Amino acid sequence: MRKKISAIAIKGFAVFVVLGTVYLGTANQAMGQDAATPYPKMAPVDQYLMERNAEIQLARSAAPDSISSAATVLVLGRQGYETAVEGKNGFVCMVGRAWMGMFDWPEFWSPKVRAADCLNPQAARWVLPIAYLRARMVMAGRSKAEIVSALKSAFDNKQLPNLEGGAMDYMMSKSAYLTDQGDHNVPHVMFYTALEDGKDWGAGASGSPVLAAPYWFLSSEQASQAKGLPPILVFLVGVGNWSDGTPAPMHHE
Repeated sequence: MRKKISAIAIKGFAVFVVLGTVYLGTANQAMGQDAATPYPKMAPVDQYLMERNAEIQLARSAAPDSISSAATVLVLGRQGYETAVEGKNGFVCMVGRAWMGMFDWPEFWSPKVRAADCLNPQAARWVLPIAYLRARMVMAGRSKAEIVSALKSAFDNKQLPNLEGGAMDYMMSKSAYLTDQGDHNVPHVMFYTALEDGKDWGAGASGSPVLAAPYWFLSSEQASQAKGLPPILVFLVGVGNWSDGTPAPMHHE
């Protein structure tokens, strides 16, 4: 019997959260020990864009067809995310870019990342207003600092909603590109909570299939920058199959 992918199978990797997207990078990168910054600034806008039908197809591949076929689908345009397909089941599928990730992630400005997500209704109601704001500002050429400031102001003024219980996200696309590190991709599902400590879910414990990461900043040294943003943890559980039902390769140390 084929073993299920778990935190043990991908031990030695750290979790990078983008949108709801979890990126797997090396532990050294997670600790900020990489001296080089591979993407020091935003790439030209065209490098983040996709052909519309290809983006719709990739977005739907985040979850099994039984879920994504009736989902709303977003695509990235020059002004930000826009609705390409109106859905019926409350799920929303989209392709996240690297700049939807943690602000101190070394690949934040990478034009390569194509992270297929399919958010359940609870996650969509919280994540999408944030995604819309971030995408509009990025496509307008705003800096990380300006985006963080805008988010803090929006939360302070109650312009962004509180996280709902039960928020989760499918990331099971075989065609996604999540990071330059490791094998670039791994199928998983994600859960959002307002917890501050992943130990409450057993994240990272020996034998546990659960990993966790903060939503806004990866490094604890950035805690002061996160002040004013709601504490959110994203939990990752690796799964053994891609969304099309085919087995995913094991990820070893």
